[in-house]
Amino acid sequence: MKLLRYGSVGVERPGLLDAEGCIRDLGGVITDIDDATLSPAGLARLAALDLAALPLVPPGTRLGPPVAHVRKFIAIGLNYSDHAAESNLPVPDEPVIFMKATSCLQGPDDDVMLPPASTKSDWEVELGVVIGTRASHVAEADALAHVAGYVVVNDLSERAYQMERGGTWDKGKGCDTFGPVGPWLVTSDEVGDAQTLSMWLSVNGERRQTGNTRTMIFNVTHIVSYVSSFMTLMPGDIITTGTPPGVGLGMNPPQYLKPGDTITLGIEKLGTQRQRVFAYSPDQKRPRR
Repeated sequence: MKLLRYGSVGVERPGLLDAEGCIRDLGGVITDIDDATLSPAGLARLAALDLAALPLVPPGTRLGPPVAHVRKFIAIGLNYSDHAAESNLPVPDEPVIFMKATSCLQGPDDDVMLPPASTKSDWEVELGVVIGTRASHVAEADALAHVAGYVVVNDLSERAYQMERGGTWDKGKGCDTFGPVGPWLVTSDEVGDAQTLSMWLSVNGERRQTGNTRTMIFNVTHIVSYVSSFMTLMPGDIITTGTPPGVGLGMNPPQYLKPGDTITLGIEKLGTQRQRVFAYSPDQKRPRR
């Protein structure tokens, strides 16, 4: 299944994409794409629905983040060896964990606002993992049983904030609008093997990133198990798992986002995103489209 949330910012309704690519409203069946929905029982209930009986949503309706009430937005850094090389950083012996603020979450096609005095804002297409059931100290053999599905994430990053301001990477990762997620949450059964997915990102129509999840240093199974040994993962938590090479930081000379740019990205089976970039405005705190 492809689960989604649609409508204006802050009042999104739950929906589902049918086989013809039309959005069906789930508001009469569930309250939201939340803990109860993401559980095995909740997903099984939705899978049994007659989609043709559900109301259609008008084409072109805005999509929001496909998961409601995300408690944790966890990220894995330097998880592709060739990306570590372009960043001039060693390949890690263990997964690098940092956090993205949940306040940066937005829909897949909402505009991206550069933070104040931004000089090095960058793009990163990534596979996101959505947790479906509580996971604490889980073995790798059991890890995938806790995954509800997968999403496309653009792990936008302000490199000067991230690398030149001291402390942790979090400073450059959680800026407002720096967490586009979606368009859909695709359930695990539909995705199949998450380690064979092609991925890409373009800026202004020029390809910047081309990769495949098979080249991840630490795969999804290892990441879920590893992260659960440090914190309890809850339904709706998102883990974004790293980016392939081709980020602006790694270009010669480096190239970064500027107002007026358009970012397009996607992952096989998971859909595509499109964002326009605009300059910081103190009066524009929420994403626009």
